[in-house]
Amino acid sequence: MNPFNPTPVLVRHEGHTPREKSACGWRDRLISCEDTALSPAAWAHAVDIDGARSHYHKRSTELYYVLDGDGTVTVDGAEYAVQKGSLVHIPPMAVHSAQGRMRVLVVGIPDIADDDYFES
Repeated sequence: MNPFNPTPVLVRHEGHTPREKSACGWRDRLISCEDTALSPAAWAHAVDIDGARSHYHKRSTELYYVLDGDGTVTVDGAEYAVQKGSLVHIPPMAVHSAQGRMRVLVVGIPDIADDDYFES
């Protein structure tokens, strides 16, 4: 461990993380709030989108990076076609959802707590 930076390094591999049902489909929690030793300022989940419900966050920004597949992401009523390699920036308070079959790396900044998820 670096004495000047006591935060441990985290390495996780696909398939070695908890997988759970979410509002957007199925997610693999790569780094989340339960990683308290890291005090994450953000979280990252790999999500298999399957009819993501319309919702928003009051405090958090989300980044959707499409790893595989294609579909659409709707943000504040505007629909955007996405495919492998697409990135969508979703600011706080923006109502958003996703349709299609795709695997997306979702990064929340700061960490999206349970009390920062609101269905619309």
